[in-house]
Amino acid sequence: MLVKLRKSSYDCDICKESFSEKGELTRHKCIHTDEKQNHHDTCDKSVSQDSELVSHKQIDTREKIYHCDICNKSFSQNIYLTVHKHSHTGDKPYQCDICDKSFYERSEVTTHKQVHTGEKPYHCDICGKSFSDGSSFTRHKRIHTGKKSYHCDICGKSFSKSSSLTKHNRIHTGEKPYHCDICGNSFSTSSCLTEHKRVHTGEKPYHCDICGKSFSENSSLTKHKRFHTGEKPYHCDICGKSFYSRYLETPYHCDICGNSFSQNKQLVMHRYVQIGEKPYQSDICGKAFSTNQQLTVHNHVHTEERPFLCDICGKSFSLQSILTEYKHIHTEEKP
Repeated sequence: MLVKLRKSSYDCDICKESFSEKGELTRHKCIHTDEKQNHHDTCDKSVSQDSELVSHKQIDTREKIYHCDICNKSFSQNIYLTVHKHSHTGDKPYQCDICDKSFYERSEVTTHKQVHTGEKPYHCDICGKSFSDGSSFTRHKRIHTGKKSYHCDICGKSFSKSSSLTKHNRIHTGEKPYHCDICGNSFSTSSCLTEHKRVHTGEKPYHCDICGKSFSENSSLTKHKRFHTGEKPYHCDICGKSFYSRYLETPYHCDICGNSFSQNKQLVMHRYVQIGEKPYQSDICGKAFSTNQQLTVHNHVHTEERPFLCDICGKSFSLQSILTEYKHIHTEEKP
C-alpha cells in the first residue's frame, strides 16, 4: 500500500521562515500583509486569528492589580511588572552572545540579533522601507494611514502608540520617574536618563563616518552630518529660509525683555529669572533658585559631591562647565 508522504516543511516565500504546518504558514503570512480580520470593538485592536482575539480580550478586560511603586504604572500580570521595573533600575539581564549588548527583555535580544545578520523580512509595500521585526513594521504603517488610536484626555492630542501617550502625559503631570544615581537629576523617559548619564561617563558611542567626530546622542550625530551633506530639512513657512535644525527657529518670545527661545520650557525658566521667582528650594539650607538645575548644582556644596569626572586624569568636579574648562589643560586648547 502506498503511503502519501507529508510535506516536511512549509517555507514563507517572503522571509524564508519555515513551518511544520501549512496553517502556521498561512497565519504567519498575515504579518507581512498586515491582514487582520478579527477586530476588538472595545479597544480598537485587530488581530489575525480568532484564537488571538479571544486571548487579547482576556488581557484587555483583566484587572491590573500589580502596581509599580516607583511610577505607579499598573499591570495585569506580575511578570510584566518585573520586566517594567528593569527600566527604573537599569538592570538588563538578557545579553546578546555576539556583541555582549544587554536588554530588558528576552524578545529584544531576538530582534537585536537581526542587526548582525542584516535580516529585514518585513517590507512596507507603500514606501519600500524594510524592518527586522513585525512590531516596528506595524507601527511604521500607521505613518501612512495616519491612524492615531491613543488620545490624551487632558489636551486631546492623539498618538499612534500607547507608549507615546504615556510619555506625553508626563508633560501635564510633571512626572519624572527616572533618576540619575550620580547627580540626582530626574527625567521623564528612560532614554533621556541614558543619554544624560553619558555626561558623567564621557561615553560618545555615535561616530561620524566622514570626519570621525563622536557624539553622546544619535540626534546630535544626525544634525552634525547635515554640515557635511548640506541638507537643511527645516523650512520657515513665512520666508522660506531653511535650517539644519528645528531648534534654530525661536518662536517663543519673552514679553519682558524680547529674548526668543526655541522651546517653551526655556522661556518658562527664563521668565523665572526675569521676575525673580525662585520656586526651587534647598531642603538643607533653605536657599532658593530659579531652576531645578541650579538647585541640583547648589546641593553639591552640601554633599561635597563631584559627579563630573575627567576621563584623562581622573580629577572630579561639581560642575560640567568647570570640567569642560579644565580639560583644555590636557588638550592645550584655549577656550
